[in-house]
Amino acid sequence: MNLNQYPYPSRRNVVAGKRGAVATSQPQAALAGMEMLLAGGNAVDAAVAMAIALTVLEPTANGIGSDAFALIHDGQKLHGLNANGMSPAGLDLATFASSGQVPTRGWLPVTVPGAPSAWRVLHEKFGRLPFEQLFAPAIRYAEEGFAVTPETGRTWPRIEAIYGPLNDPCFQPFKEVFMPGGRAPRPGDIWHSPRHAETLREIARTGAESFYRGKLAAQIADFAAATGGYITRADLAAYRSEWVEPLSVRYRGLEVHEIPPAGQGIAALMALKILEGFELGRYPRDSVEGFHLQIEAMKLAFADVQKYVADPRFMTVSPAELLSPDYLAQRRRLIGERALPVQAGAPKGGTVYLAAADGELQVSLIQSNYMGFGAGIVVDGTGISLQNRGACFVLEEGHPNQYAPAKKPFHTIIPGFLTRDGKPLGPFGVMGGHMQPQGHLQVVVNLEDYSLNPQAALDAPRWQWTRSQQVELEPSLPAHLVHGLKERGHEVVLQSEWASFGRGQIILKPKDAFLAATEPRADGLALAW
Repeated sequence: MNLNQYPYPSRRNVVAGKRGAVATSQPQAALAGMEMLLAGGNAVDAAVAMAIALTVLEPTANGIGSDAFALIHDGQKLHGLNANGMSPAGLDLATFASSGQVPTRGWLPVTVPGAPSAWRVLHEKFGRLPFEQLFAPAIRYAEEGFAVTPETGRTWPRIEAIYGPLNDPCFQPFKEVFMPGGRAPRPGDIWHSPRHAETLREIARTGAESFYRGKLAAQIADFAAATGGYITRADLAAYRSEWVEPLSVRYRGLEVHEIPPAGQGIAALMALKILEGFELGRYPRDSVEGFHLQIEAMKLAFADVQKYVADPRFMTVSPAELLSPDYLAQRRRLIGERALPVQAGAPKGGTVYLAAADGELQVSLIQSNYMGFGAGIVVDGTGISLQNRGACFVLEEGHPNQYAPAKKPFHTIIPGFLTRDGKPLGPFGVMGGHMQPQGHLQVVVNLEDYSLNPQAALDAPRWQWTRSQQVELEPSLPAHLVHGLKERGHEVVLQSEWASFGRGQIILKPKDAFLAATEPRADGLALAW
């Protein structure tokens, strides 16, 4: 790859370093990670510090009440962590019968948060610095305040129309915290949350025990009981994040790794293996032929994932069956010159992704409240913003992802990791609802088929399939591509909302140096040393 070649307009160059690197969607969070590395910590210390800081710095996408997933390479083995929470044990399917779907706001879509558990478990297995030290930057930002960054400040005011009219008691603490004075912060405004800082201190002091079996657990459960919620002390006490074996496929010269279901990472793997049967590199990157093949492979993968992927305990088709070479060859043969009318869902979401690496460890971590601020519920007096991840359940009878008590919902957030010849190359990720596996596919194709450097691989204009034959394109793509896809039967929409095409980070170590890049569609920062 040519580190001086940037074929697409970019605000950033690749950042190179000898000892390590961090990259995430908020500059202050990247500084928090680098602060840990400079203090003698390792990449896991840096990653966890960034994840904690992001609950303050980017509340438009995640919070203390998020779920989280991670992939960590220790030089010998890739480890997967699933911190996906379950639905309340006391909330049954019949509760949703009148609405016909799981709502996106209020207590019904709230699942048990996994992020605090993930921070603790990652630190217990790999961390070097004291656990409490990892919270210091986030607490500082929460107490002293910070200047809201441009992209976060662009999306934050949207909550005024969504949450402003909500008068139920469960929504009032949310508005007090995130709409002080009835108004959301704008870019450059200083925002702080002292209650958030107090909660982070409690989590740090107790090793997250308070969140699941102590003072904070009682506050969450009591607020739920007082405002019509369903999360109980027992739900929180029963929660455990778990180590899982990553799913992996070889795509040409790369090995691509994802967290297994209930996440949608398998969609990226399936699409890549379908695509591998075509000589994609023979076509220019911004060609009708290349885009058509990628879109069709992704559509076929999504159709299966939406039908079969759920909490693994409820799946009737295994990941191995979905990744079977014979099956994927059958799917590949469906691709022709015309766009296929494949049907599948397209969940939207808000997420933060971060990457960290040093000479010992490489970390890919993602956490999310799902739809922006999640359920719109902040536990009174805590700053804990709760996710609405339960909105990913379906109510269709017999579907493996049908809502049930104490069940994990289908999950959109997926960290990615790359190896070459079994050796770690580095973490990567693209956040944003159903765009995530599509972003993973496009980044891998850019790196492997077109030999782009990490920053150019993120800068490149993107597509996203939404439903049936509809595909959205970034308006910077050339006109011949737009017309050519239309001629093949794709229903093309030029989408000016760049954030809907994902926001990613990459850290690779192809030889001696770490190469870090951050998404031009976000406020992010990559640092290396």
